[in-house]
Amino acid sequence: MKVSCLQENLAKGLSIVSRAVATRSTLPVLSNILLATDESRLKLSSTNLEIGINCWIGAKVSEVGSITVPARLLSDLVNSLPADRIDLELITRTQTLNLKCGRFEANIKGIDAQEFPLILVPEEDTSVRLDSDVLRQMVDQVAFAASADESRPVLTGVQVDLGKDGVTMAAADGYRLSVRKVELDQPVERPMSVIVPARALQELRRISTEEEGPVDMLVAPNRNQVFFHMQNADLVSQLVEGSFPDYNQLIPKSWATKIVVTTADFLKSVRMAFIFARDAANVVRLQIIPNEEGGPGRLVVTATSAEHGDNVSELDCTVEGPPIDVAFNARYLLDALNVIDTAQISLETRDPSSPAVIRPVGGSEFVHIIMPMHIAR
Repeated sequence: MKVSCLQENLAKGLSIVSRAVATRSTLPVLSNILLATDESRLKLSSTNLEIGINCWIGAKVSEVGSITVPARLLSDLVNSLPADRIDLELITRTQTLNLKCGRFEANIKGIDAQEFPLILVPEEDTSVRLDSDVLRQMVDQVAFAASADESRPVLTGVQVDLGKDGVTMAAADGYRLSVRKVELDQPVERPMSVIVPARALQELRRISTEEEGPVDMLVAPNRNQVFFHMQNADLVSQLVEGSFPDYNQLIPKSWATKIVVTTADFLKSVRMAFIFARDAANVVRLQIIPNEEGGPGRLVVTATSAEHGDNVSELDCTVEGPPIDVAFNARYLLDALNVIDTAQISLETRDPSSPAVIRPVGGSEFVHIIMPMHIAR
């Protein structure tokens, strides 16, 4: 193998694939990145057997070949080099990669590429084309609500429903539920539901920021892998086995009190309240007060810390229904408000012990359900 490429391109490629490198593995080759020639490009690959990433960068290929080298060592070295041309040459007899850049030279001992697990593209079963900007927004609005508790694997994933009328993503952790739906230009030929690990979608979101074109999603016929194809990168992930809860049953169908409030003002108030709520189990109290004379109602956001003091913010809002006093986890409120890009949001609730529904006003088909916290009256 004999290849030349630019330092900035190689550094960018390594940053894309390095997140799928296994940190603790009994197989030494999984701590390595595969470098292989692919026509007139250099292909970089990494996998931890759960997620695999391929990335292609422009290069001048003089001799074909492949080698795996330690991921961290190569990344640290390339990031330290000047923005110049890098010449890579494989010394096959010793499986050593010789690297030259300007007046710098290094030799890295590698492992034969034959030992690296293949990252296979599933045979096409159902393929869906998604706009990369829309996909990133969907992941932002859903993946944060997935559970981090490995004892319930199903909830660590995101349910992806591919239907005739579009794609729906949903994630829940027992305290909150996020659902986002998007219509597709072309209907899905064969509707299906799969559970994709939230981590895989977050990696996809990170990788796709470098991509301008659409993202093609393919599900393997045996339903055990999902594959995302972009112009210069691929991501393949194992799917989560199990049955996801029926999230449509979890969305409240009615409400007693509904407010419409400016998103930015509400977000600012909850951020300030969170400073005090951190010492009090993250409890933030919302008092919704209608105006009996027909003017704007009031939303009072309160947080109290027994050790440090308290904080009160008052906002104007539109109120439908009776007054209500309800408490939520401030962190969960912030997570939801941070991913809404409309000027206003609505919050609907039935009573202080029922889940509340947050929606963007006049925006995307996004719904967030959040469980209230119990507070002593």
